[in-house]
Amino acid sequence: MDTRQLQRLAHQIETADAVVIGAGSGLSASAGLTYSGERFEQHFSDFIEKYHIPDIYSGGFYPFDSLEEYWAWWSRHIYYNRYVDAPKPVYSSLLELVTDKDYFVLTTNVDHQFQKAGFDKHRLFYTQGDYGLWQCMKPCHQQTYDNEEAVRRMVAEQKHMRVPKELIPHCPVCGKPMTMNLRTDNTFVEDEGWHRAAERYSEFLRRHDQLHVLFLELGVGSNTPGIVKFSFRRMTAENPKAVYACVNLGEACTLEEIAERSVCIDGDIGEVLKKINRSDDKNT
Repeated sequence: MDTRQLQRLAHQIETADAVVIGAGSGLSASAGLTYSGERFEQHFSDFIEKYHIPDIYSGGFYPFDSLEEYWAWWSRHIYYNRYVDAPKPVYSSLLELVTDKDYFVLTTNVDHQFQKAGFDKHRLFYTQGDYGLWQCMKPCHQQTYDNEEAVRRMVAEQKHMRVPKELIPHCPVCGKPMTMNLRTDNTFVEDEGWHRAAERYSEFLRRHDQLHVLFLELGVGSNTPGIVKFSFRRMTAENPKAVYACVNLGEACTLEEIAERSVCIDGDIGEVLKKINRSDDKNT
């Protein structure tokens, strides 16, 4: 890990007028919320044996034969990635770094880990949905519904990879089955909370236009690069005082036109944050 780049990132966090965090799945993976391997095998061994599902992400697209089986999968999928604490305190380490800064978070993650770690919910914009919300599958109306109580019951009461039929959620308006509030196609519901968060994000960017802004990209891959990666690079190019930082294991890079105002660190995000926090402690 490049010590000079670590020092540059620490300096930028300390001196920036504002920090805009852009988070992708790599951040949650660093926190231990992995979608394959031992964690997946521990909680989904029966689905692996029956359907040879290779990882949690792929299982979300499996065409199960019944809604009872569909919700047996999805209740576990939601529970272990939304309602169980992350194994490692990576999100807490990130909050330590920015808690005294003027910050905002833009994320494609849907696991609610920012709020669980104590980030101000009014400084968060979950663009792609939330595992903790359901919507009508049609959808017949633009509203979402909290699912924690129902999910916990499904996990507790399912047997042989099936939930009791009476636990299957249906839309309270049209009666069709509910589905996840995740952006997979044009049926994704952008409810009132989603639009308020989008407005707060736009207003934050407007207030800090042409100031010293650090666009801090953490663990963003190539699935939806336009939301965080491309927009952060564009906004850095448009603002001569802005700095772009990319922390990513194996994918830390920038554009030539903003290279002089970029910090790229190839490494595990949790380890990077830990080193910066330790450096800050030594300087206090």
